[in-house]
Amino acid sequence: MKPTDGYWAHRYIGRPWIAGARGPESFDCWGLFLWVQRIHFERVLPLIPVDALDLRVVLKTFKEHPERKRWQRAQTPKHGDAVLMRQSRYPVHVGVWLDVDGGGVLHCAQGVGVVFQDLWALGCHGWRVEGFYAFRGEPCQVAMTVS
Repeated sequence: MKPTDGYWAHRYIGRPWIAGARGPESFDCWGLFLWVQRIHFERVLPLIPVDALDLRVVLKTFKEHPERKRWQRAQTPKHGDAVLMRQSRYPVHVGVWLDVDGGGVLHCAQGVGVVFQDLWALGCHGWRVEGFYAFRGEPCQVAMTVS
């Protein structure tokens, strides 16, 4: 298997969700996204200082962060793309699209931990996909730390 095929994802399944965790033993959704982008797609993205339990602050921070300009909305997801999701009114959850077993999202949810779900399973668990985002250009050079 090639490292880009996505079958490496099974190593992360079941690891716990912990607010602010950046891996590799535990994650929150942004921590898993950062880890996977860096380790498996060679994209170093900035740490963004948010309280994962305060969704209003998470939404505002991500909406205004310069890194957002480096990701463009895509009609059809490709391996490594960001998947923005929500369970309520606002999109505040992110995962990584992987072209494995017909395609699905690797993500880390509170109370569940790291899972891989196809679009049908996401819907069954209350997740609605807001959009797929493809990385375009060089990563943001803003160096930030987790609070």
